[in-house]
Amino acid sequence: MSTPHGPAAALAAAQFKLQFPQSLATYDDYTAAQRTVDFLSDEGFPVQNCMIVGTDLKQMERITGRLTTGRVAAAGAMSGLWFGLLIGLLFSFFGTGNSAAIILVPMLFGLAFGVVWSLIGYALTRGRRDFSSVTQVVATKYEVLVEHKVAAQARELIAKLPGAAPNPFA
Repeated sequence: MSTPHGPAAALAAAQFKLQFPQSLATYDDYTAAQRTVDFLSDEGFPVQNCMIVGTDLKQMERITGRLTTGRVAAAGAMSGLWFGLLIGLLFSFFGTGNSAAIILVPMLFGLAFGVVWSLIGYALTRGRRDFSSVTQVVATKYEVLVEHKVAAQARELIAKLPGAAPNPFA
């Protein structure tokens, strides 16, 4: 993955940077970390000096179903149909004549193209991945960081946080 360059990238990087961050607390779920920052905000703490960082990342994959030739063809058909509709609508804006035909013909070509290419792609896997899935990268721990100059104040306030003490072993 490449790193973006230029003024926009520098501005984005600056938004996610604390000068000398110190760990305030570590939690097992994001909600608890968010509750801590919300509590600090309610107490008048300058929360612009805080950051929640997800750590210990893991990738999860949820299998959603079995892939068959029919399902692959149907998915390719729908994808091609939608793409053909988009192309047909664009042509209809600039074309003259029967708008229905101008829209329908690209839809049919898109449908055929989608089916053929999805089946070719499926055949090239040679049965090594006969399932569909969704993936997500999630953090297993969430750390609340604060700027060093306000860390002592944050620790004093967090000591008063009811029922949401940080995990000292995380």
